[in-house]
Amino acid sequence: MLVTAGCLLLPAVVALLYRESDWVWFAAAAGIGGVIGGGTLMVLRDAPDLRVREGFAVVAFGWLCVGLLGALPFWFSGQIPSFTDAAFESISGFTTTGATILTDIEGRSHGVLFWRALSHWLGGMGIVLLAVAILPLLGVGGMQLYRAEVPGPVAERLTPRIRETAKLLWAVYFLLTVLEIAALMIAGMGPFDAVCHSFATMATGGFSNHGSSVGGYATPAVEWIIILFMFLAGANFSLHFLALSGRWRVYTRDEEFRFYLSIVLVCTAIIGGVLFSIHFYPTWQETLRHSLFQVTAILTTTGFGTADYLQWPPIAHALLLVLMTIGGCAGSTGGGVKVMRVFILLRHAKLELKKMLHPRGVFTLWFNNRALSPALQTNVLGFFLLYMVVYITGVLILTLGGRDIVTSVGATAATLGNIGPGLGLVGPASTYADLMGWEKWLLVLFMLIGRLEIFTVLVLFLPGAWRRS
Repeated sequence: MLVTAGCLLLPAVVALLYRESDWVWFAAAAGIGGVIGGGTLMVLRDAPDLRVREGFAVVAFGWLCVGLLGALPFWFSGQIPSFTDAAFESISGFTTTGATILTDIEGRSHGVLFWRALSHWLGGMGIVLLAVAILPLLGVGGMQLYRAEVPGPVAERLTPRIRETAKLLWAVYFLLTVLEIAALMIAGMGPFDAVCHSFATMATGGFSNHGSSVGGYATPAVEWIIILFMFLAGANFSLHFLALSGRWRVYTRDEEFRFYLSIVLVCTAIIGGVLFSIHFYPTWQETLRHSLFQVTAILTTTGFGTADYLQWPPIAHALLLVLMTIGGCAGSTGGGVKVMRVFILLRHAKLELKKMLHPRGVFTLWFNNRALSPALQTNVLGFFLLYMVVYITGVLILTLGGRDIVTSVGATAATLGNIGPGLGLVGPASTYADLMGWEKWLLVLFMLIGRLEIFTVLVLFLPGAWRRS
């Protein structure tokens, strides 16, 4: 809360620079966050060290509280009159979902647009991971927070100390963001838009300052730059750190990264081939750019758009829906099931087929030249099962509530996978504004469940999580 309160002062400064009156509302929200965060810190300063379940609780409730705090300036300023809509926009930002209820984005103040983008950037690497990196107040409980926060089945350390690992990851994140800002400005994008789009890209968020998203700028150079940085943001940030340290071969040696690259290339070839065969775009260069952009945007769960893919043939819809479920790599800022889990599931299925042919054989599941423990395999299978249960439950609830099946499937996949644009009424050319209030709060829950990797939230529904021990 204290970190978020401090960050709320940044859009206040932006509003002042552009001589906008809503700076006062950002300052007011920062004051409220400071009082709540500071008061809580004073009360709990002598609390015992965190255990695993307290780590899950701090992360889950911390994200909810930060999202609600971030909604206050939207609501106070009247830019988003409904608190439900303000909370939806804020939590969509922090969870890097990028689903918006705004219909007139260009008409919003610079402070509001900057805060939307900044909430993405903070949520991308994780507001709790940021707190672990800069606040020495959590003591030995940092690893519990880190395990609950970092996306993917394996939370790897780059250094023996968790705070040093967090700092290194944030340093790489910051460096890539600066590089993208510079590249977008060289390509002709204005400084303010370059900063906001870089925040959204590196967080794989998707909030844009243009109602037509990135496609509204109609600049191929900008689109190619964003494609590159979306791809980097969807990869494991540990690989980027190792590469920057001089170990460039880590990309080719990592099985997850190779599978990730293969998915992008194969899906782009299929969708691009279909679009080219029906002459959907006038040139093959334009076909390639739009196909690669949307495949990368959906797979990495960024959700930017350069085209209304609902106008594409049905096979493209089916592939993009599959990509919504897969998501980015473990250790990236992307959402979804994660490429590593899909890779392990496929390899596990292949192993089971081998066992049927050789019942007495002893087989080991390998990943990156390491044998995977049965516990990790069970974790991956359990995660995928729970993901599908939550997904199907969401589709059923929305459908029983009167929403059409295409929109229900698209909205659930887009929010649970932290993607943003979905299908039907929440497609890339639409917003979530027309959904009912209860539907928006349900999708807010899905955003949090998806961003915090299913287990972190669902474990709190177990009675044992609340019993004293």
